Amino acid sequence: MATIEKHSPATPSGAHHYLNHGKGLWSWLTTLDHKRIGVMYLFTVLTFFLVGGLLAIAIRIELFTPGRTIMDADTYNRVFTLHGAIMVFLVIIPAIPASLGNFILPMMLGAKDVAFPRLNLASYYIYITGAVVALTSLLFGGVDTGWTFYTPYSATAGIGVVYVLCGAFIAGFSSILTGLNFIVTIHKLRAEGQHWDRLPLFCWALYATSIIQVLATPVLAITLILLVFERLTHIGIFDASLGGDPILFQHFFWFYSHPAVYIMILPAMGVISEVIPVFSRKPIFGYKAIAWSSFGIALLAFLVWGHHLFVSGQSELANFIFSLLTIFVAVPTGIKVFSWVATLYKGSIHFKVPMLYALGFLELFTIGGLTGVFLAIVSINVHLTDTYFVIAHFHYVMVGGALMAFTGGIHYWYPKITGRLYDEASGVWAFIFVIVGFNLTFFPQFIVGAQGMPRRYWNYLPEFTTLNQLSTLGSFLLLAGFVWTAFYLWRGLKHGPLAGDNPWNSLTLEWQTPSPPPHDNFAIDPIVTDWPYAYRAENEK
Repeated sequence: MATIEKHSPATPSGAHHYLNHGKGLWSWLTTLDHKRIGVMYLFTVLTFFLVGGLLAIAIRIELFTPGRTIMDADTYNRVFTLHGAIMVFLVIIPAIPASLGNFILPMMLGAKDVAFPRLNLASYYIYITGAVVALTSLLFGGVDTGWTFYTPYSATAGIGVVYVLCGAFIAGFSSILTGLNFIVTIHKLRAEGQHWDRLPLFCWALYATSIIQVLATPVLAITLILLVFERLTHIGIFDASLGGDPILFQHFFWFYSHPAVYIMILPAMGVISEVIPVFSRKPIFGYKAIAWSSFGIALLAFLVWGHHLFVSGQSELANFIFSLLTIFVAVPTGIKVFSWVATLYKGSIHFKVPMLYALGFLELFTIGGLTGVFLAIVSINVHLTDTYFVIAHFHYVMVGGALMAFTGGIHYWYPKITGRLYDEASGVWAFIFVIVGFNLTFFPQFIVGAQGMPRRYWNYLPEFTTLNQLSTLGSFLLLAGFVWTAFYLWRGLKHGPLAGDNPWNSLTLEWQTPSPPPHDNFAIDPIVTDWPYAYRAENEK
């Protein structure tokens, strides 16, 4: 997108860099360097991803046959709840913004760090504190309410619910502070010449995401506090037996949680917007349309929560309005998909591993998005709500979208983060396992859902057995793909060939620094001179 003028070179290759700037564990735990904080977020998120993934495998093993396979119904409910809470609140929401965003955003802007480095480090420890408090619930038998904590059950279930709710409340502050930090950083620390129409699309995506984080997360925080307050004081808010309204909880919860879907997916779209033009060797098609469509999605995210309540008894007029608005979300989303496909058209496509994950994102997210339109239609939703069709749709968007882009982003910026390259052939084979395993896991769930299999059930009718077994086999392929990915990426840290400063021939500012980057990113403040994503012939040499 941009270059550094020749009179302002980056720190020479081989010089002091962020990985060797300070020795020992304490230097990492107390660092104010956005890159180190991003790496700590990355390893923490991946650790929770491992835990959440293993819980998912346990769920799929249990569902391999009707009736009991490896656990009873009560244990299944607790495993299911823990899986959902970990994957949503501790993995997918912070994955791209907190890890890749922290590492890359300041360098993309030509800045030395984020606007508030100490607040950045505090955000990480708040995130860890929230996770520890939430997992303390395991000492009290766990939680079996489901990750949405619907009342009235969560208002009367075991004490472990209080710990999970408090943990989510604490972790929410991390999300708010990170969003605030990114907004100020983008406004105040852009390099000279980096006008708004020269920002990388990843920055636009993080900016829109940050707005959602700052505005929506407090609503969830208030909701959770009200639920804890009700449990402790027995004053009716959500519990019908105390005079409260359980549907009110659903309105509050989804007013945050549907925007949270876009906290997960908008950064993923930003990653894809970086990867596709680089490996297509073409300028991004529709730069301004993609940038502004992020804000269109962010705005609509606050207006569509009611489609989660189509069968809750809300009025027909409300159902009609929420259905219309939900369908309208497809417009800014479709603008992005069209622009990505148009960028690919007649491009000189390089099928490197990051590009494979970007193409995988296009396939899986498109399926997830189109099935979301089905669910937005009230007459169809009435039949499909609370079935495995919804599970499949959610995972095609969240895992097929957010985590596919997250994995592609790790591969894309891996040379910059580590200074080394991974084994390309291993990456291709791992991707094949991931994409085949994912579709084999979740596509059968569309079918069993359309046939009426309810979600969250420990047991199911015998006629659903074959498709459930295919889904379980697919989950093992998916696990194998991610384990293989972890292995070759870890091996590349010591045995991978040196990457060089810019192995992908990208023009965004982070690739104009050495790999790994120096502590202060740039020896001299860069000056941005080029139009965004202006790939030129000499970059192919």
